[in-house]
Amino acid sequence: MRTTLKRGVGRGATLNGNGRSVLPPVPASAVVRYRQPPPPPRSGLALFRRILLVAALTVLAVVGGAAGGAALWFDNAVEDIQGSSPSFGDARRSLDIQPPGAAAIALVIGYDHRAGIESDLQSRSDTIMLLRADPVTKTITMLSFPRDLWVDVYCPAKPGKPEPAVTHERINGAYARCSSGGTLETVKHLTGLPVNYLITVNFHGFKQIVDKLGGVWMDVDQRYLNKNVGTYATNYADIDLQPGYQRLNATQALEFVRYRHFDSDFYRLARQQQFVRAFKEQISQNSTSDLVRKLPGLVKAITENVEVGGSGRIGGKTILSYALFAATLPPGHFFQVRIQNLGQDASFDVLADPADVKNAVDEFENPDVEAPKVANAAALGRRLKQKAPPPSEVSVTVLNGNGIAGSAGNAAYQLAQRGYRIAEPPNGRQANAPTQLFHSRIYYNAGLPRAKAAAQALQKLLQPADIVPLPANDAALNALNPGSTLIVVVGQTFHGEVAPAPVRTVPKRQPAFVRFDRAPGTQLLQPLQRRVPFRLMVPTVLERASSSSTTKPVRMYWLKKGEKAVRLVFVTGGGEYWGVQETAWEDAPILGDKSFRHVLADGRAYDFYYSGAHLHMVVLRANGATYWIVNTLLDTLSNETMIAIAKGLKPLTAGK
Repeated sequence: MRTTLKRGVGRGATLNGNGRSVLPPVPASAVVRYRQPPPPPRSGLALFRRILLVAALTVLAVVGGAAGGAALWFDNAVEDIQGSSPSFGDARRSLDIQPPGAAAIALVIGYDHRAGIESDLQSRSDTIMLLRADPVTKTITMLSFPRDLWVDVYCPAKPGKPEPAVTHERINGAYARCSSGGTLETVKHLTGLPVNYLITVNFHGFKQIVDKLGGVWMDVDQRYLNKNVGTYATNYADIDLQPGYQRLNATQALEFVRYRHFDSDFYRLARQQQFVRAFKEQISQNSTSDLVRKLPGLVKAITENVEVGGSGRIGGKTILSYALFAATLPPGHFFQVRIQNLGQDASFDVLADPADVKNAVDEFENPDVEAPKVANAAALGRRLKQKAPPPSEVSVTVLNGNGIAGSAGNAAYQLAQRGYRIAEPPNGRQANAPTQLFHSRIYYNAGLPRAKAAAQALQKLLQPADIVPLPANDAALNALNPGSTLIVVVGQTFHGEVAPAPVRTVPKRQPAFVRFDRAPGTQLLQPLQRRVPFRLMVPTVLERASSSSTTKPVRMYWLKKGEKAVRLVFVTGGGEYWGVQETAWEDAPILGDKSFRHVLADGRAYDFYYSGAHLHMVVLRANGATYWIVNTLLDTLSNETMIAIAKGLKPLTAGK
């Protein structure tokens, strides 16, 4: 261990963290008796108020009784989803305890129960996904694994039994071999990540949950059709979906997230992540009364088909807090991470380089909330203002506020490695904060330019940490300040490691890969103009290698009661589908999570929807309608291309 003195920064804290001894409280003084003065005579108005108070308390008692019954019912429901199966119990022993204030990571396993002639076969895990919820950055991140990914499969050790040998096979073999515990151990070995919660759901339960929610609004990129009639060409699951934004019922949603024929597992992962995002969007936009009405059915479906486990019992308060966290997530703070450069061999096994897995894990652990802003500025050719000064221009004094010897020195050393200028307290004072803290705290000198911005930049390395101006009247704290830009007090939530800087690849502006061609859109839309109650817009700019889909190039349909919609479907040279959605429905759930709104040179307002650094959708609002340019499932159209296509939308009647 490197000590504080070896590093030459600060000094180790004593056991209580503030350099002073801790004394027991002073003995309580003798009891003092008070004589209450007699009450004043009661007036008629006071009597009337008393009657109102009794009535109000009666109503509150009735409401409280109902609320108490609801709370008891919810607690029972929470108890029912606690993982209790033998295999789940084995897995729970491998779950990690979540440190206070730290982000939580959950492993979600979706599996199928075989039916009919396959009922004796092992269930398969078709969905393996990590979810990370960070209360400090207010982000949720997803990382999915292809079911055919070739990995080392580990099974959990059981008391009194040797651990089974490690096998090298597809990742979904972990569930077939050792149930949820095998998948958990395999994912932990693959990623090196701690996992705090385990969630398993069978696909029958998936359908029940979607059904009780009343379906899920999703954007379907193309026409999906297969009817299994027993031939070699049709020997896979049935599916029958039309392109366009629509409410999918339970069967349709399951067909969509499980489909992988005629594309690959990579696209199935994208569809699964798209479903999770759509589910979150719909929950966020549902009214309270609607959710209350659906809650009993939802809870019943969940308790019958979902198991949830942590290192200890998960309380109802914890579950509600995560649900509220997801429902109130800021726009642009939902990240979808994929392992890049995946390949397939002749047996359709998915292969990943360990370096690409590590890069995906780093991105998963450190979502860059600034990525959309940086990518957006690059796509628009705008310079992004640099708010925070570079670390080399920021002086920092680190104090111990958690009582753990050497914490200040550890933090100071690591910050110095990041380029910050570390300054010790003046006059040889010990680097102990006057008070101990739970969260770390960053004080900034409000009299110095860009000091607050510097504190915000440093906060990303010390999460969770609070930012406050340095108080002028705190003599004890100011006595430890040698004139630094920032004073950092490491609290109990600092566990000895400064977070790595967010993985950021600054994109370079590139020319849009487009051609000017209004003929395909005009030909498809012209017969529909008189059949919809809003003005149609023609895409006059197309991705250069794209053409109209040969299966379903255009679709006019009822999006919902009273709302018609039109969908144009284009396919790239690489066989990926992107589309143009047109409707007068201006508050669809998918439209509630925009990242930016821009008025561009043409004078029209556009909403940009980013997924990390990728522009997934651009929406033009005009003529009392909305016109969406929707990227492919894998967001292969560049940001510049997406913007160019959106700017190329022109009224159908123009230029005829």
